[in-house]
Amino acid sequence: MTRPFRFGYLGIQAGMGRRELLEKARFAEGSGFAAFQQSDHFDRSPLSPMLALAACATVTSTIRLGTLVLGNDFRHPAVLAKEIATLDELSEGRAEIGLGAGWMSDDYDVSGIRHDPPGVRVSRLRDAIEVVKAVLGSGPEGASVKNEHYAVDGLRSVPPPVQRPRPPLMLGGGSPRVLRLAGAEADIVGVNMMLVEGALGPEAMRRARAEATHEKLTWVREGAAGREGLPELHLIAFWTTVTDDPLEAATRKVAQTGLPVTPEQMLESPHCLMGSREAIVERLHRLREEYGFSYITFYDADAAQVAPIVAALAGS
Repeated sequence: MTRPFRFGYLGIQAGMGRRELLEKARFAEGSGFAAFQQSDHFDRSPLSPMLALAACATVTSTIRLGTLVLGNDFRHPAVLAKEIATLDELSEGRAEIGLGAGWMSDDYDVSGIRHDPPGVRVSRLRDAIEVVKAVLGSGPEGASVKNEHYAVDGLRSVPPPVQRPRPPLMLGGGSPRVLRLAGAEADIVGVNMMLVEGALGPEAMRRARAEATHEKLTWVREGAAGREGLPELHLIAFWTTVTDDPLEAATRKVAQTGLPVTPEQMLESPHCLMGSREAIVERLHRLREEYGFSYITFYDADAAQVAPIVAALAGS
């Protein structure tokens, strides 16, 4: 099934305060973006994501409000379910929640939260999803769930979410286990780099290339076996430049970031959109046809230059 294009706007500008946040949310809505999103890091994210999105709900009316993505280790799922339902109520049914196992070593180092091995974190994510889904989808009797990591007993969603059976859930990651879990459980699958290094190191860059992305989609399909169709597939455009000289732009980006990748490898990655507007439009169509990616998120630093592309393609 070919899904229509949707575009996300990830607002993570350093030092962003209330005025800048609300201006960006209004710009995103007026420019045709489908979702305004916030990240979830202690030092790197400018604002607490759920509170920021609640503020954005007061100045927007149609754009969806999402997280990209929440670190599961930072909130108990009972608390998270309450926050999701509250955001859905305050936004009149526009919440769209992304959740991941947590990956950035710095988040754990600065907060003192225990950074368990990937297998433990993914098991906790699996169990948290069970709790969140059960609570948000429960009726007056509430939800009772007991699994390896969590237990709730008769927990009701107060308020109940506006969207039924619950707001859409995005699961993001790049490892086999996370992507199989996402294929089985998510409404939206965010196909990301494999971030086992806790940072954007050589392995993460290798896993951003085209052949690795095809392998990741195999894992999603394996997880989705038995479901009616695949979940919506999402991709972050990590490197975006509207230019007539994409090789020069990629060379400059590699030099600026110091990433362990050649300019040619960056341009080959599905996460890279560099070229003229016409070339990027063609590239987006190829990403949807070849991989199935119909939901693409751009960083706020790139939003102005891609706004005409978003306006032309959104919903098509």
